[in-house]
Amino acid sequence: MAGVLRSERVWVETFTGLRVEQFGRLLKAVRDRGGNGTLRGWPWSLTRAERVLIVAVYYRTSLTMRQLAPLFGISSSIVCRVIQRLGPLLALEPDSRPNDAADRLWIVDGTLLPVRDRHVGTCSRNYRLSANVQVIVDADTRLVIAAARPVPGTTADAHAWRASGLAEHCEGVTLLGDGAYLNCGMVTPHRKRPRRAQLPGEEADNAAHRAVRARVEHVIGRMNNSKILRDCRQYGDGLHHAVQAVAQMHNLALAS
Repeated sequence: MAGVLRSERVWVETFTGLRVEQFGRLLKAVRDRGGNGTLRGWPWSLTRAERVLIVAVYYRTSLTMRQLAPLFGISSSIVCRVIQRLGPLLALEPDSRPNDAADRLWIVDGTLLPVRDRHVGTCSRNYRLSANVQVIVDADTRLVIAAARPVPGTTADAHAWRASGLAEHCEGVTLLGDGAYLNCGMVTPHRKRPRRAQLPGEEADNAAHRAVRARVEHVIGRMNNSKILRDCRQYGDGLHHAVQAVAQMHNLALAS
């Protein structure tokens, strides 16, 4: 049966949220990372653009592989192989440390993402099997700078941050975090201590801190428009690859 979805403008913009030019940059990144390889020596029946579209549709809609197969006119096993092969190649581009690091402001926050892999997630405060993922966002551009590997959802943000290894990447950059990141080398809000009145200006400082830190929550909310992050059925590194790919597509969507 012939597939319905093809790498045409209407399907690309509808199912990826990217303009054709931005989708072209994603294709180039996949090609540069070896995305043209064949499947066990046999050529793919779909073009590279159609294979990348499969992965984007899977991450954005969270349709099952059996549902995606007839849309592209292939078997569900081929859909699975395409996602396993190309999913890691859509990862977020590593952002090198900026030259003007002292003038940059990055915001850090953790988000709980529902998963089904009990080796990755634990039952956490949202009463679901979830994983904690640490995300760094540029306060000015709203671009995702980095996303850490997922840790069990019961892990406190401070512990997840220390275990992520992202602190070395942020050397010299001003980091903003909420009250969960005390003693992590970040700018955090003033704490109200027992039997001590707040000092003048502390409430205003906290209000300004919340206003800026809300930007990372807005970015995470936009990333969660991809339904794969609302209920990830992937196992092993599947959630990590999904977060990286969604972050990459988010950055491309913000590009001019």
